[in-house]
Amino acid sequence: MGSEQPEGRRQPQPQWRATGASVRGAAHERAGLPNQDALYWLPATGLGPPLILALSDGHGSPRYFRSHVGAEQAVKVAAWVIQDLLDGQPDPTNLSAIKRTAADRLPQEIVRRWKKAVEEHLGQTPLTPDELGTLEHRKGAAAREAVAANPLLAYGATVVTVLVAETFILYLQLGDGDILVVAEDGKVTRPLERDERLFANQTTSLCTSDAWRDVRLRFQALVQPPPALILLATDGYANSFVNEAAFRQVGTDVLDLVRAEGLAAVEADLAAWLTEASQAGSGDDITLGILCRADIAAPDETPVDDDSVLIDASDDEYVVTVTTRIKRLKKA
Repeated sequence: MGSEQPEGRRQPQPQWRATGASVRGAAHERAGLPNQDALYWLPATGLGPPLILALSDGHGSPRYFRSHVGAEQAVKVAAWVIQDLLDGQPDPTNLSAIKRTAADRLPQEIVRRWKKAVEEHLGQTPLTPDELGTLEHRKGAAAREAVAANPLLAYGATVVTVLVAETFILYLQLGDGDILVVAEDGKVTRPLERDERLFANQTTSLCTSDAWRDVRLRFQALVQPPPALILLATDGYANSFVNEAAFRQVGTDVLDLVRAEGLAAVEADLAAWLTEASQAGSGDDITLGILCRADIAAPDETPVDDDSVLIDASDDEYVVTVTTRIKRLKKA
């Protein structure tokens, strides 16, 4: 981390808002499976800073048959562990100490508390013979034996979370999923380096031994103007686009739409966009969380037209269809 701007010169953070949506994938609907993603933010008002947004993707393989529960536990645990970190800082202006504490404690504490939460759920709701029998029928005796020996496997899930504080932003990720940071000029970047082990539906997970070692974390002191918005998504969203450039364009499109119509308009249409993305793209559950600076958004009372019918985009960069309003903004 570079030299920090003196406290007297640091500009106050604008207000931030959180929103998002999570939809069951088209393939899961056909198979009768639940939405295995989860989304959560603190505080419940969605206003900050501080503001924490977390999402999780429960694994889809048959051996992870309680992954939707694992995902629900993951987002709550991650958000509250980070909140506890904030509450426990004796000097909120000592960024070096906060950064060190976050790196040293968050990975292990999130994994530890997630495993504890899952074990409590198991104590209340033990694995049933029907669950294990179904697993054996679908994946064989070895899979049943593995889960019976380590029931945490049934709850396997990822976690992706971002904290926007007054003087810094913290990015944390275990497993697949995406974080996109969008600057005021629309430039989109990734704050975390890719984990090269994550390909072809392979992922690291909260349910593995020493899972904390697989956590990626970045601490960003806000010595420059903060980003305009931050997007968090489960991998079902990126997998609905033909390439990385097409997926990153989502960040610019959302920023344009927030500026033109306000965050409430985005929130109102978000579930429909994600459902269409799953139907036309990956077929997976899709969750998208948005952290947005309030000062870059149009007032929510801005009239919203009814022109939100999903149509096929002529751009070859998209696999998914988009709403007419996003297509119009892209062509502006």
